[in-house]
Amino acid sequence: MNQPYPLHGAKPIRIGSISTSREEIQDLIKAWIVISFAFAMVLSGSFLDAGFSGFFVISALTVGIGFIFHELAHKIVAQRFGCYAEFRAFNGMLMMAVLLSFLGFIFAAPGAVMIAGPVGRRRNGKIAVAGPVTNLVLAVVFLVVFVLYPNEFISTFARYGFMINTWLALFNMIPIWQLDGKKVLAWSKPVFFIVLASGFLLHVVAAVLPRLVS
Repeated sequence: MNQPYPLHGAKPIRIGSISTSREEIQDLIKAWIVISFAFAMVLSGSFLDAGFSGFFVISALTVGIGFIFHELAHKIVAQRFGCYAEFRAFNGMLMMAVLLSFLGFIFAAPGAVMIAGPVGRRRNGKIAVAGPVTNLVLAVVFLVVFVLYPNEFISTFARYGFMINTWLALFNMIPIWQLDGKKVLAWSKPVFFIVLASGFLLHVVAAVLPRLVS
């Protein structure tokens, strides 16, 4: 059973079996827009570039899918463990993401799923690994779409979706600060290295993909 108490006074909203709130939805949308802007900045080189709007749309779709599903994976696993879980954006990290994007760097730590309830090292590790694994699965799905559909728009969309979700998985598996990798490593070294190796393998594919299609 999901814990009935709200996080930080948020009024619960039920969507099927998932418990959320207006605050969580607002924070997800805010973080989605900001990291989409940051990725579009890095991909285009400048928001004044003629291609920025196109990259923003691609980023919003690919980063949006990866980001939303990543956070939902954390949330759903936590709620299945009987915890109350809601995403909260970190405004300082969002600002840092925007500032670094002007320098050509991506720092995608827009927020985190806040969890209240019975969580030990084992459960915390399983909740944490759900996010990166979701990104790896999405990366493979995008890769399959890229291979099967030669349409220019679809293949471009799928290629960026593959690369971005691979990057998101690897970034979140770094075992520092509040990133998922630290919690996964504390729970299970085998799981940590399997997920990390899978991410690196897909990263290699992402690195050679432009050469294969050029």
